[in-house]
Amino acid sequence: MNQLQLQLQRRQQITFVALLLLTLATIGIGMGIGASSVSYDRLIPTLLGHGTFKDEFVLFSIRLPRMLVTLLAGMALALSGSILQGITRNELADPGIVGINSGAGVGVTVFFLFAPIDAGTFAYVLPLVAFAGALVTAVLIYSFSYSRQEGLQPMKLVISGVGFSMAMSGIMIVLISHSERTKVDFISKWLAGNVWGTDWPFIIALLPWLAVLLPYTLYKSKTLNLLALNEEVAVGAGVHMQRDRILLTLSAVALAASAVSVTGGIAFIGLMAPHIARALVGPRHQLFVPISCLTGGWLLLLADTIGRNLADPDGIPAGIVVAFIGAPYFLYLLLKR
Repeated sequence: MNQLQLQLQRRQQITFVALLLLTLATIGIGMGIGASSVSYDRLIPTLLGHGTFKDEFVLFSIRLPRMLVTLLAGMALALSGSILQGITRNELADPGIVGINSGAGVGVTVFFLFAPIDAGTFAYVLPLVAFAGALVTAVLIYSFSYSRQEGLQPMKLVISGVGFSMAMSGIMIVLISHSERTKVDFISKWLAGNVWGTDWPFIIALLPWLAVLLPYTLYKSKTLNLLALNEEVAVGAGVHMQRDRILLTLSAVALAASAVSVTGGIAFIGLMAPHIARALVGPRHQLFVPISCLTGGWLLLLADTIGRNLADPDGIPAGIVVAFIGAPYFLYLLLKR
């Protein structure tokens, strides 16, 4: 192992620890602030089971589940973006920008409007429903972006994805235009990126997707490194192009769908987190994927913590807070390209 690789590994370890501490600090600050504040000197006793009923209720039933959901969802979106940028060789690829999130939203909307039981009881089914909607959208986008002569065209994929994203948002609006007021309110908040799956079952529903697909992505890091170069190099190195690209695309779709099924239409996390990670530790997926996950988790956690404390009574949706940061960043990257 050469000196440069050792330096990058060392930098990754330092960055990982720094991000972990930053995330824990954000969780600690977020647990204490809100509509019903909890004194910081009572946090540790409450977490250890020695707090008052009010403090335990606020932390364990309201605040902590919400923060863990946003953390896991941000990690899933960042991992999805890392995969998409690798397999498309396009730095602008993001599950929100290329239409996957909107496809998942159509699945959630149809399920919420037409399922006979309230959607809140379907914490474990919602990611599957969102995955089905996202998968159909991803197949359509892929078919419009692929040609036998040139293979997958990265810029065409982004353009097709933006078009499908708008189309899917239009379908959602049509679906809710004649629905009950309460259901319309829910879908509207979903579209804005309002975190709604804020209970422990949603955490349990999200965990398996990350627990399986994060190790799988790290296992496929070498393949992603080769795909990020060009198809000729990847084929020459023995990569099964179609099989690996399809499996990795399915992984990215599943991760994004599981996240947005409980957090709503969050965009730009999957765009920004991989870029920040690559700038910190370099382009090798073995190094930057874990950093990207932690960065994405922290960004969404921070956005939700800021949003829920900025305005009363419901705060500002995390998706809007992220968009204030992500939209200018997307334009910067677009102009840079």
